[in-house]
Amino acid sequence: MKKNKPRTSKKFNPLNNYNKTKKEINFVSIKDASDKDYKRIGFKSGLEVHQQLKTKEKLFCHCPAGLYNDDDDFDAEIIRHMRPALSELGGYDGTALMEFKTHKNIFYHIKNETACTYEVDDTPPFLINKEALEYALIISQLSKLSIVGEVHITRKQYLDGSIPTGFQRTAILGVDGELQLKNKKIGLIQLSIEEDACREVSDIGHNRIYKTDRLGMPLIETVTQPECLTPYELMEAADYIRFLNRSTGKVRTGIGAAREDVNVSCEGGTRVEIKGVSHNKWIPRLSHNEAFRQWALLHVRDILNTKVKDKKSWKISSTKLNFHAYNFDYEPINHAKKNKYKIYAVNLPYFKGILSHFTQHGKIFANEITDRLKVIACLDKPNMTHSEELNTVIDENIFEQIKKLLDAKDDDAQIIFWGPENDIPTALETIEERCMMAFEGIPSETRKSFPNGTTIFERVLPGADRMYPDTDSAPIPLEDEYIDKIGKNLPIDIFIRFKQLNDWEIPEDTHKYILKKNLCPIIEKIINNLKIKPKFVGTFFGHTLKHVEGQIQAHPDFTYDKIYDLFEFIEKNKLDLLISKKMIPVIYQYPNMDFESVLTNLHFKRRTKEEIFAPADYLIEKFKEIKISKNNDVTANWVMGQLHHQAIGNISLRELKNNIEKKL
Repeated sequence: MKKNKPRTSKKFNPLNNYNKTKKEINFVSIKDASDKDYKRIGFKSGLEVHQQLKTKEKLFCHCPAGLYNDDDDFDAEIIRHMRPALSELGGYDGTALMEFKTHKNIFYHIKNETACTYEVDDTPPFLINKEALEYALIISQLSKLSIVGEVHITRKQYLDGSIPTGFQRTAILGVDGELQLKNKKIGLIQLSIEEDACREVSDIGHNRIYKTDRLGMPLIETVTQPECLTPYELMEAADYIRFLNRSTGKVRTGIGAAREDVNVSCEGGTRVEIKGVSHNKWIPRLSHNEAFRQWALLHVRDILNTKVKDKKSWKISSTKLNFHAYNFDYEPINHAKKNKYKIYAVNLPYFKGILSHFTQHGKIFANEITDRLKVIACLDKPNMTHSEELNTVIDENIFEQIKKLLDAKDDDAQIIFWGPENDIPTALETIEERCMMAFEGIPSETRKSFPNGTTIFERVLPGADRMYPDTDSAPIPLEDEYIDKIGKNLPIDIFIRFKQLNDWEIPEDTHKYILKKNLCPIIEKIINNLKIKPKFVGTFFGHTLKHVEGQIQAHPDFTYDKIYDLFEFIEKNKLDLLISKKMIPVIYQYPNMDFESVLTNLHFKRRTKEEIFAPADYLIEKFKEIKISKNNDVTANWVMGQLHHQAIGNISLRELKNNIEKKL
């Protein structure tokens, strides 16, 4: 081994080191970050947007789509184990090897109504769902993609157990498209149609449980170029794709119906995939934190390569500990002792200052190790402690004893971990492997997201050669006449809708809600047919209706078409439009109630202008007796307050105020 730098002996404070390394990488919070910060670290990102299609049946069988069951509601259980196989080139897939190390028992909970022999890989696929194929082709054309001449169904490896076959059937429908964002265009690589995977119920120890109600549902995947250069640009692209998909009326909505895989990299790094982001509002913080996590790992790499000249010779050392020899006084270790687990100490040469190195908000490099111990060695958290805890959990004197036991040097770091005896070899291998990766920089991996913007390791990123032809499915030719027919009645482009909303002077804070709910067609119909001012209609939907939806549970029979009927009723009966804001909460809950009954429910009475204005003179004189201010606006506002309930629906409040002001 080549000569390394002299080891130092200084008083070390992990929290100070966390803050110091955070400063050294010039980390900035997302609220303080500017475009210059993202340019400095070479932020680059793209999306894989998954969207369920609203079909009656699943993609390759006739089971119903969209029927869900509770976690504990199932009729049968199947168990499977994953074993890697040599490829035609004589190698193993990295993801397959990682999954095999976990020795997972994969359980499938099956509900008879939503599963069949195809779902559990006992029969070949049926012909592809034609309804799903048509919906996907509509969205492909709307995305400005070049449609393929023939659909070739392939198999994409899925090695986490979420698909019983170990692969997902998928087919590319269009390539080389684009999105027109506010300030730039983003390229689309492709759009594919594929079958959805199972929903995970739990993942504890060596047992992972899935339910199959979602398995096989038709799904499209839209893949962008990695051309988003800021987190907010990335969210804009995600919103655009979601709005585009929903504008067709052919996709499912609700939790889990649309999910994004967010691919992030920084300069000098590699692609890391954040899986299954179900809320677009999470995207900026997640991508921001991931880019800086990678930037921090590059800093870790530079520190280690400065310390260790011969990284190929670097290796950990370990020893088994005796629970009774130390007063750990730490509940997770006491729990491990009761369960007859084994406890080990590991020395990491030259890793002093690395374990407490900043990676994410409140997270350090040690989290990179403990996350992998959970996933690969199946050691449930908490599964380890170490010599650089930000908040000490065991006495420092114990680590001093362990350092002597391991013959550790001043510049080393130590880990103590515990688990079942059979998992110890995998755990030791996992610790050494992750530390060796630190010398290279950023591992290619997929990560799971959390609402606070942090992520944890999920699995190794699959290799590029994970797709191969599906010999059970024949190619499907797409005739030009068929494609032309589908493309005749496409929805209006989303970037045109944005322009339309601006031209209508509808407030910008309503745009997301309107496009997310695909409300532009109904708004346009009200404006064109009933001649109601666009700004009022847009604000009604984007403010009033949105507020009602947030406060009241909708009746199953309520549809947005009911709002068109409401405005038509108001115009026909020559009522003032403001009455719509009073009526909509009732209609939302009781959509089958006729509008006259809704007015009765609101105690509304039709009054003439004369009847409404009649008390005005008396009220003005009455207010003079109690008023203090000499400002006439105070009088007008007070009288308005007395009369506006009678006015709403009969005359506009502007007309009422003008009349009152004339009397002052």
